[in-house]
Amino acid sequence: MPVPKVIGTETEFGINVRNDPDFNPSLASSLVVNSLVDPRLRVGWSYDGESPRRDARRPFTEAFAPDVDGSAANVVLTNGARFYVDHAHPEYSSPETLDPLDAALYDKAGELIAHRAAASATRLLADGQRLALYKDNSDGKGASYGAHENILLDRSLPFGRVIATLPTFLVSRQIISGSGKVGAENGRSATRFQITQRADHIEELVGLETTLRRPLVNTRDEPHADERYRRLHVIVGDATMSEVQSLVKLGSLAAFLAALEADGIDDDLALANPVEAAWAVSRDLEMSTPLPLAGGGHATAIELQWRYLELAEKHDEGRYATVIAEWEGLLADLEVGPERVADRLDWAAKLGLLEQYAARGVSWDDPKMAAVSLQYHDLDPALGLHHRLVARGMLRRLFTDDQVDAATREPPTDTRAWFRGRCVERFADALVAANWDSLVFDVGGERLQRVPMMDPLRGTEALTADLVEAAADAESLVNALGGTR
Repeated sequence: MPVPKVIGTETEFGINVRNDPDFNPSLASSLVVNSLVDPRLRVGWSYDGESPRRDARRPFTEAFAPDVDGSAANVVLTNGARFYVDHAHPEYSSPETLDPLDAALYDKAGELIAHRAAASATRLLADGQRLALYKDNSDGKGASYGAHENILLDRSLPFGRVIATLPTFLVSRQIISGSGKVGAENGRSATRFQITQRADHIEELVGLETTLRRPLVNTRDEPHADERYRRLHVIVGDATMSEVQSLVKLGSLAAFLAALEADGIDDDLALANPVEAAWAVSRDLEMSTPLPLAGGGHATAIELQWRYLELAEKHDEGRYATVIAEWEGLLADLEVGPERVADRLDWAAKLGLLEQYAARGVSWDDPKMAAVSLQYHDLDPALGLHHRLVARGMLRRLFTDDQVDAATREPPTDTRAWFRGRCVERFADALVAANWDSLVFDVGGERLQRVPMMDPLRGTEALTADLVEAAADAESLVNALGGTR
């Protein structure tokens, strides 16, 4: 029986200060994070127990030093998320969710949170300057930054099975997970436009790194939970703004992994050279390139995705019905052409805009094309081209503005994110530090009190609401919970 697929996203936003060519991205990112209005939310981040260098290919007994980000810019939000500075970018890490639809909603809420922080920070700049954030993955000058997906697996699933099966799924999934890119980077072959922003930066099949020698399968083994679980850290997807696309990107991964845990994924789908195939799929706007399979024969990205959809649906027990329906609709329309999915996929919507400029005589090498591509991702609703398409009804939505706004404040009810978010809301003054699997309170004694949250499926509203709401203060809550250290 597959374990419930707890899902979260991490988005590093591109950053720029207009009319300040010498801006410092680290300082600008700190300004953004620290510009969130409520000072109570600046809760420290506890690195206790974190081990980002722990590798799934090595024994658990091997020790690793935590890779600590010393930035003081850190906010734990009432929706259970984290907003902080990482690698000179503002980063939003969404709260844990069980439903892919919720995962897409809280990812979208991160855009609104980041935009509001950037707007607040802009008010501190000189006249004529604007702090701009972009939900993209590339600066066009060789640097790439991440949009990571995190999802829990049953640790009893051999990691070798993940390595054997996941690359083909991720490579072929690019046709429904890409956000579109003008040109090429990282020494890859020249092209006018490609489906994804991350493919050019994929260099290895398997590895631990996330900022260099980026692999298709990342081996970080840091569950932020008890050892029943393994957290799969997927680093090759694009940052997506389309709500439908985010749902299918995240939901298809969850459905694929549930089928894998049920021993329902074919071994004969392995690609002969997954890394080269990733580059090829990203450049294949007609999605017709036959990709060599390791066991002989060929298959296109669409053919592979149809097969994964079939296997996911076969092993689904109703949890991913909405995802499967949207996934199937995308594949059927992709077989006709990108124009049929421009209302749901960022890369196709962006391609349509750029082709309009090309039809007016603008060369694909013209810097205006790259500028239009970047402007698609601007988080400012008044300037971002994605937002303009949404306003014109040209991109489908899944959520109302009110739902997204509520998700910036209210945590998911069915994971431990509810307990974290409600404690930030009610007891922030006593909350010294937080991380994904614990909260640290100062309730006036000689020692700080750590409340562990090792099971992502506990700490839900149903299990903890009575305790949290009945507690007059943090000390009452800690005493009622017992089992602290």
